[in-house]
Amino acid sequence: MKKFKMPSAFTILFIIIFLVAILTWFVPAGEYKYVDEAASVLEPIPGTYERIESNPQGLWEALSAPIQGFFDAVDIILFLLVIGGFLGLVTDTGAIGAGIGAVVSGFRGRETLMIPILMSIFALGGTVFGMWEETIAFYVIIIPVFIAAGFDALTGFAVIALGAGIGCLGSTVNPFATGIASGFAGISIGEGILLRVVLLLAGLGISIWYVMSYARKVKADPSKSYVYRLKEENEKHFLAQSMAAGDDDSAYTGGKSETIEPMSGRQKAILWVFGLSFLIMVLGVIPWADKFGITIFEDFNIWFKSLPFIGTLFGNVTPLGEWWFGDITVWFLIASLICWAIWGWEEMKFVALFIEGAKDLLSVALIIGVTRGISVIMNDGGLTATLLHFGEEALQSLGAVAFTDLSAAFFAALSFLVPSTSGMAALAMPVMAPIADFVGVGRDLVITAFQVGSGLVNFITPTSGVLMGALALARVPYGTYLKWVWKFIVILTIVCLVILSVAALL
Repeated sequence: MKKFKMPSAFTILFIIIFLVAILTWFVPAGEYKYVDEAASVLEPIPGTYERIESNPQGLWEALSAPIQGFFDAVDIILFLLVIGGFLGLVTDTGAIGAGIGAVVSGFRGRETLMIPILMSIFALGGTVFGMWEETIAFYVIIIPVFIAAGFDALTGFAVIALGAGIGCLGSTVNPFATGIASGFAGISIGEGILLRVVLLLAGLGISIWYVMSYARKVKADPSKSYVYRLKEENEKHFLAQSMAAGDDDSAYTGGKSETIEPMSGRQKAILWVFGLSFLIMVLGVIPWADKFGITIFEDFNIWFKSLPFIGTLFGNVTPLGEWWFGDITVWFLIASLICWAIWGWEEMKFVALFIEGAKDLLSVALIIGVTRGISVIMNDGGLTATLLHFGEEALQSLGAVAFTDLSAAFFAALSFLVPSTSGMAALAMPVMAPIADFVGVGRDLVITAFQVGSGLVNFITPTSGVLMGALALARVPYGTYLKWVWKFIVILTIVCLVILSVAALL
């Protein structure tokens, strides 16, 4: 009997499109009145639902829906492609790897202190740009360090996986999670950022405590290791080559091929551009004037535009605090050009790297277009309003706390079916965000619940190629990892739900 294999995200999404099209033949169609019919984001008025004539969607409509979905999400798709190109350029310089390597080298002999520092760095990468697939390159560098220091392979694995995973769960401005979800919810990426910072810090604190507690036990008594039976094999695998080589640096990193190279001046400059790019993006998307009455960026923008020649030369720049996807896309294009000036690629090389980076995110862009097609066919068939009406009647009585916590559970369940975080955001947010309006919950809180649900599943799902590949690199069996991590997942889940509940009450 052939073993069942989960279909790809594209297949799942197309199946959903055709199922939704079939539903339009049987489920009553409806519509709402909206607060502002001309607004870019329609906010339905509770209690105004009414039935309308059915509009069944046929085969042509089902196949056309993803195409229309691309048009509807073109700003998000272009943003992803440009930021993919930017990340492709930064990756080619080796700046991020060199930066982490410098930290590893600087803490030689004080490996216990490396645990909170490295986990914080990986969490920062996760929360800023969704660092997850990129972590694969670091397992072969960091695991030998911890084994040589008297820990085990699971410790080295956990430093990377739990650190980056917490960053993704507490995504503050991660464009592939927070950005896409905010776009489809019709709010700024900056809304709800303080709550996400709280989640990030709380989760990071728990993860560091959990890993350090385990690491100290293993250091004091190696038999306490969950992979103790593999101790000799792992030491031979990760350290034998460097011992035979007789090279101090390679012994520290697990072989001459993984020797940590010092950062060059240009790599440091690229890291500065990388960090400042995301910092400015954060400043750009937080609604300073609208939410906090801070007009410093608008005032500066007015003054700058009034400067003779310079103001005209730079053009009509959108002030920080009013940025949307188009503005962020332009900014990362500028950051890419700055990287080009620093690194000095030949023009053909620069273009090739940028295109290659964009190509890495092409599948994500395609998923978003296809996923948006589900919303198109639901809207055209009158299903969206009917579903919102059901949510209005069924969920409004739950209250804000129950709705928020159940939303996190819903997103967690959905993550097993749709492993793409960006695809799931595009799939669920157009429906869940308006339901939150009925319940009296901010749309930003629904986005945070989405990140909690998907982030928790990210730690354990066997459908994650990154997780399973990293476990294989670390030589840690999946079952063994689950036995070790389940307590952490329970603690983290409780803390996240408490934070979400408190936020829903405020």
